[in-house]
Amino acid sequence: MKKNNLPIYFAVAVVLGILIGVFFGGNSNGLVSFSKNQSQEQKIKRLINFIEQDYVDDVNTEDLLDGAIRQMLGKLDPHSVYIPKENQQANIESMQGNFVGIGVQFRMIKDSIAVIQTIKGGPSVSAGIKAGDRILMANEDTLYGKNFRSGIVPKYLKGKPDTEVALQIYRKSKDSLFSVNITRGKVNIKSVDLAYMLNDSVGYIKLDRFARNTYREFKSSLNNLINDGMTDLVIDLRGNGGGFIDIATRIIDEFLEDDKLMVFTKNNKDQVENYKATEIGSFEKGGIYVLIDENSASASEIVAGALQDNDKGTIIGRRSFGKGLVQIEMGLGDGSAVRLTTARYYTPTGRSIQKPYTKNGDTNYARDYQNRIANGELLSKDSIKVVDSLKFKTPKGKIVYGGGGIIPDVFVAIDTASYMSNFYFNTINDFAFDYVDNNRAQLLEWTIDNFVDEFDKDDTIFKQYINTINSDRKPFFREIENLRIVLEDGSQLNVDSSLPTLKKEEILKKKKSLKKYLNASIANVLFGDIGFYRIMHQDDKMLQKVLELESKEE
Repeated sequence: MKKNNLPIYFAVAVVLGILIGVFFGGNSNGLVSFSKNQSQEQKIKRLINFIEQDYVDDVNTEDLLDGAIRQMLGKLDPHSVYIPKENQQANIESMQGNFVGIGVQFRMIKDSIAVIQTIKGGPSVSAGIKAGDRILMANEDTLYGKNFRSGIVPKYLKGKPDTEVALQIYRKSKDSLFSVNITRGKVNIKSVDLAYMLNDSVGYIKLDRFARNTYREFKSSLNNLINDGMTDLVIDLRGNGGGFIDIATRIIDEFLEDDKLMVFTKNNKDQVENYKATEIGSFEKGGIYVLIDENSASASEIVAGALQDNDKGTIIGRRSFGKGLVQIEMGLGDGSAVRLTTARYYTPTGRSIQKPYTKNGDTNYARDYQNRIANGELLSKDSIKVVDSLKFKTPKGKIVYGGGGIIPDVFVAIDTASYMSNFYFNTINDFAFDYVDNNRAQLLEWTIDNFVDEFDKDDTIFKQYINTINSDRKPFFREIENLRIVLEDGSQLNVDSSLPTLKKEEILKKKKSLKKYLNASIANVLFGDIGFYRIMHQDDKMLQKVLELESKEE
């Protein structure tokens, strides 16, 4: 429908201040002064006015403006992006590391909202909500039988601080209904997924992001591990897409000596900002291993690059994503924002790890992961292409390369045996919740250590899972039928003469992979992330490499 919306004009002015500054050599000063390029500003304002007043059909000028902003940013770099106002709250929560709500992890089970875990320190814990509870109503809103998508649910549970929500709960374990009023409060989105001792001397911390709360959580975990006798630390940055650069440097500062360069940035005026370590580091003498993969990006690469370039520790894994651009988020006045690239960052030796891109929408950039699979670099370090002109040396003479991610010191190929399709992920996660939900009283008697070592040694639960799968689902028919036969009688693998029979070794590998993920998923429902990762780490190739390198050092 037609609108006469003053905020639209304000947003246009702000957007033009940014974009005209970018295209005509300016910078963020365009946010406060629109005196330059008045003709361009007036042109867009007039166009919006013409459309509002005179266009023949009904149009939504907000949608038009959103599309125009996306198009303009699309002509810049892959990481300058528009954040619509409807997405901005989730973006803020992710970066700040907290949200206001009742504090539960949930999933949709059939037609109802089932609590997986209550979040430590959140309002639901003190209100007595437990894992397995179903949330049937929030205030006057019925939440069951609606077939909601998971993304719809938070709007009923989140809200402003200190507001109250009346919940109706069904507790399956007691077959009872009850009501509870919960006052919404700040809930932490944890950054440290897991921190524990791998053995008597090697500690492990997995970082999920670099949000505002990350350093505090990391520092607490680091101190606890030091108190437990840690002499060497594994920092797991696999899958960590980054975050704030200052949070990354605070973490790096724990490991580097005073005045060591950690990273530097350079803007379009060639102004350089150096980030140097201080004397506060509490683990400067300890050994470091950093785990990275093709999804480790931005702040993760700053950490890995700073340590690698200062000859500190060992980088293990596969070539990282390759994002060396710095963004600043700029609000547009109507709740939306742009995340605009304003500088490049460089590792201490002076290398940029930004992988190549072209402007105007780079489809090849977006297909980088598929390209890495095709060229074999996820399986072999020799397949990683380097550019000799981007060769750099660390203080101790180690050769490192710029131009596209951090290349690890020790390469570990991707574990193809552990690959699972969404079909298996979905069926396993559903089975895991149902299994715990129906056997919660008995399962709560397990300790995490006993569970990791002893659960389902005889394959009883795994057989139950396999038997719940509808084997008519192609292309999984052959695999599922062969898995059933292996579980019953490993000597027979001929299921259907019209289908080629898989080798027994391949079936056994598939069984091992599926069973590990099933046990980990059950442990996740019971114990949270620590249960999941403790099981997934049992034959983790990168952690095995760490322990192998440790044994050689002894």
